[in-house]
Amino acid sequence: MWATIAQVIENYDVVEKSLNAMTPEVQNSFYGKFVAERVAVSKIGKVGLPAMDFVQADTTGKPVTLSSFRGKYVLVDFWASWCGPCRKENPNIVAAFDKFRSKNFTILGVSLDNNREKWLRAIADDQLTWTHVSDLKYWQNEVAVMYRIQSIPQNFLIDPDGKIIGKNLRGEELQQKLCELFGCKE
Repeated sequence: MWATIAQVIENYDVVEKSLNAMTPEVQNSFYGKFVAERVAVSKIGKVGLPAMDFVQADTTGKPVTLSSFRGKYVLVDFWASWCGPCRKENPNIVAAFDKFRSKNFTILGVSLDNNREKWLRAIADDQLTWTHVSDLKYWQNEVAVMYRIQSIPQNFLIDPDGKIIGKNLRGEELQQKLCELFGCKE
């Protein structure tokens, strides 16, 4: 039975329903707990589910929470100064920010940097004028670990109620999604 579950583990909703239908004895077994954890991990960052709140220091050391952005659309952008693809994507993100910031949209940059000076220099050089946070722990950044970030750039678009409505939107795809939400005058 567990081999079958392992083969279909990508269909987490079905797996979760099946696990919940099993006896408490099975649910509390080693394999039951293993499957339950895999299901829980699969829900992290899933479109349609609430975004997990977090707190991390901004560029001045002040704590910032994701929940402090409630009531706005927010793009949580995972990036780093040393990440070439991230830096290449930054002009697209700046363009989206400039175009939609007056329409209840902002960005929260979460950096996987480990060097404060390089992080701050990249923010200035790339003209990233929105809020940025980092604990300067590189790949062990607590928010990145919480969201199971394995590569960057990555982002999550959060609605005003805190629900994830988009993931890994870049370039034209990000612009299209924001136009869908706010309307665009061509």
